Amino acid sequence: MAKSDATLPGRAHENAAHGDPPGAKERVTVNLTGRGAAALSDLVRRTGDSKTDVINRALSVYELVERITDEGGAVFVREHGSAELERVRFL
Repeated sequence: MAKSDATLPGRAHENAAHGDPPGAKERVTVNLTGRGAAALSDLVRRTGDSKTDVINRALSVYELVERITDEGGAVFVREHGSAELERVRFL
């Protein structure tokens, strides 16, 4: 699925289009593992998004996968150059 195919909140200016009223925010504090912190830094660098935007998008993807699997569906990905589909599972 292409990035544009998913219904995910994008950058801050797109949030209102996804059901979040302007200014609706909740501040949280998280303790990231080394792996999580490295992934966050890499995504900020690669996308140009803020840490907040990256975390919001990640939570939206996680919620989407959980909702689909809770309803009996499955989510698959395909690596570039491969014809093989791989099922996405969160453990």
